[in-house]
Amino acid sequence: MAFYRQNEESFLEGNVKAFEHFGGVPHKLIFDNAKVAVKEGFGAHAKPQARYQALSAHYAFKMEFCNLSKGNEKGLVENLVGWIRRNILVPVPRVKDIDELNQILMTNCLKYRSHQIRGHEQTVGQMYEIDKSLLYSLPKYVFDSSKSISVSVDECSTVRFDRNNYSVPVKYVGKNVSIKAYGNILTIFYRGQEIAKHNRSYGSNKTTYKIEHYIDLLEQKPRAVFNAKPVKDHVKQELLEWGQILPGGARDMVKVLRLCVDYGSDKLLDIKKQIPAGVTPTVDLIRSYLIDHSTPVKSTQKIIDTVNVEEVDLSIYDKQYGVAQ
Repeated sequence: MAFYRQNEESFLEGNVKAFEHFGGVPHKLIFDNAKVAVKEGFGAHAKPQARYQALSAHYAFKMEFCNLSKGNEKGLVENLVGWIRRNILVPVPRVKDIDELNQILMTNCLKYRSHQIRGHEQTVGQMYEIDKSLLYSLPKYVFDSSKSISVSVDECSTVRFDRNNYSVPVKYVGKNVSIKAYGNILTIFYRGQEIAKHNRSYGSNKTTYKIEHYIDLLEQKPRAVFNAKPVKDHVKQELLEWGQILPGGARDMVKVLRLCVDYGSDKLLDIKKQIPAGVTPTVDLIRSYLIDHSTPVKSTQKIIDTVNVEEVDLSIYDKQYGVAQ
């Protein structure tokens, strides 16, 4: 599993994810002397970090640390890292985000279970099933590997964590919320309910906006839509330029942003290409394109007519009113 940084919360999360994936906890974990796990010392004299010690207590595994410059003490790990590098990361994968990269890593690592190590009769997967039966059971509660703090939402409807800002819905301005920062994801809670989730930023003084957090305010103050920083930073320029030619101006642009929240901006831009040149776009026209005509209409239940109807000779009416035959 890939993380943006080699920090404590990423290290702890990686361990927790491994336990969950393997369906149990090994009796012993051997680790090197990285600062995410070791406070000071090395090998038998290493003093673990407090959070790593808490993880060990939660899952009841024994901690062991390698000596300095002794890669042979965890040779299997070094060899597997090399296998992953050669077989998965060469050439360097081209991905849209870290989630896609982790999916590639997981898919290819699972293929390794069919590998048969020289000198062994069983595959890696078959040996794993034997090991799995010896693992400690997972505890009832998952260890919280996040770095957690409580903060107040500022007047811009953002919260600050580790030198960066993240948006929350505007109704939480001035309220105290809880932030849980994991290796790649940051989640925000209010009274135990999740109100926002963002990809974690590791730069400085960056603000991550989500347009859905501000849409209610923009509907109340539509004139601000083209100058609002969350809109300028989040909405594609092509969509903003398209919104400026809508008959309803700013108000229609806000309605389009609401459709972006519900359907995604790519869907709206695809509709833009479908509307014939020379046709003035309207919100109603855009909505009509959003209707999925490919979905079959649900068939109505056939009604069986159980009433006997006698045939009637209508020619008498034709004669009465002089209808030509």
